[in-house]
Amino acid sequence: MTERIDSIGRSDAFPAQGMLLQPQSDLTESDLSAVGSPASEPTFIHRHPGIFPGKHSRYRLLITRDSASMEPQIQRTPLHQQHVELGAKMVPFAGWEMPVQYSGIIPEHNAVRQNVGVFDISHMGQFLVQGLADGGGQPACEWLNQLLTNDVSVLQPGQGQYTMLLNETAGIIDDLIVYRRKGDEYFLVVNAAKTAEDFDWMNARIGDHSLSFTNHSADYAAMAVQGPHSEAVFQKLFAGAIELPKRFCMTEIATEPGTVIVCRTGYTGEDGFELFCPVVSGESWWQKCLSAGATPAGLGARDTLRLEKCYPLNGNDLSPEHTPLEAGLGFAVDLKKSDFIGRDRLVKQRADGVTQKLVAIRQVEKSPPTRHGYKVFADNTELGELTSGGMSPTLGCGIGMAYLPVQYAAPGTSLEVEIRGKRYAAEVVRKPFVPAPLNSM
Repeated sequence: MTERIDSIGRSDAFPAQGMLLQPQSDLTESDLSAVGSPASEPTFIHRHPGIFPGKHSRYRLLITRDSASMEPQIQRTPLHQQHVELGAKMVPFAGWEMPVQYSGIIPEHNAVRQNVGVFDISHMGQFLVQGLADGGGQPACEWLNQLLTNDVSVLQPGQGQYTMLLNETAGIIDDLIVYRRKGDEYFLVVNAAKTAEDFDWMNARIGDHSLSFTNHSADYAAMAVQGPHSEAVFQKLFAGAIELPKRFCMTEIATEPGTVIVCRTGYTGEDGFELFCPVVSGESWWQKCLSAGATPAGLGARDTLRLEKCYPLNGNDLSPEHTPLEAGLGFAVDLKKSDFIGRDRLVKQRADGVTQKLVAIRQVEKSPPTRHGYKVFADNTELGELTSGGMSPTLGCGIGMAYLPVQYAAPGTSLEVEIRGKRYAAEVVRKPFVPAPLNSM
């Protein structure tokens, strides 16, 4: 038997192989040593019919491996060669080979906090939903409102909102952003590791709704420009001819290779925007961002930036075992809606109160870096484990998040985190660790 890997790459590039970091791992400087040496090459390579010849032509690369090797599926983004040429350290993440750092996690982190950086987010998924009702009505809006926690009906054309996709017991399948393009048409941006699962879950629940639901994840290259000077980058990209959308809004810009979508949001707590463009023009837009002054930044900095703001990472801080109310995301849940998947349990939790909360934990004494999975104690009692953890470049100390019983969730509660067999003093603090100049969630 064989496994097939379907990845976007270049004809002079071959998917790097090595030890796989867990898809939802927190990536920091010390994690880089975990990437092993290249493994054996694949047993078979087949170039998809219709590719264009030449060293730098794009193609869809199909790699078949012996299933006995149990090697993971690895894909490459349309910007892969750009990362290689910049000397990025590449690691597997959520099924993709992604840059974890270029010059270093700390300088990239500081560039975003103090100036402006750019991240490759082409691995994330994009869906389009369009209502097909001839006689009026909004079947796409109605369908999305049955699946998502927030109220899609309040969106005006060009507006977006943070929301979640839940299972029947209100466990979080994914957190995502939905934008209303126009009329009854919507653009969804979902997490990379959840793209296929989200699409299958949603597609299976279309029922008799008259709509078109399509996965366009392979059509876009995407990058996130983040930092206090991100607006200046936008003005350089479009020569001041187009206004940057307001927070949580989108605009569509016609270009020769195809429409470019710009959404003013991000995952760092700084001002910024996300740019989605046709795959063929991805490298050009990336180069334009660099020329406009953005510092290339990798997954390592993206993780430290989002953790300082207590932005949850799906698969770590968010999971089917926890509800939005337990995760502190009640602002993205509209219980005034008459019905959506998971609503019944959330109504009960809102009435009865939750028994556990996702809290922010800060180390109060010098310690090695905290990590996902480290145990949390109070009064010699194990309370849980860190869902995210790492060293804060801004604060210079270990920080993390964990689900704790509500009686231990109040700021100021003394805790201990077990790191490499030794417990270090910590405490619950108010979110976020670093106050945000803008709310990017």
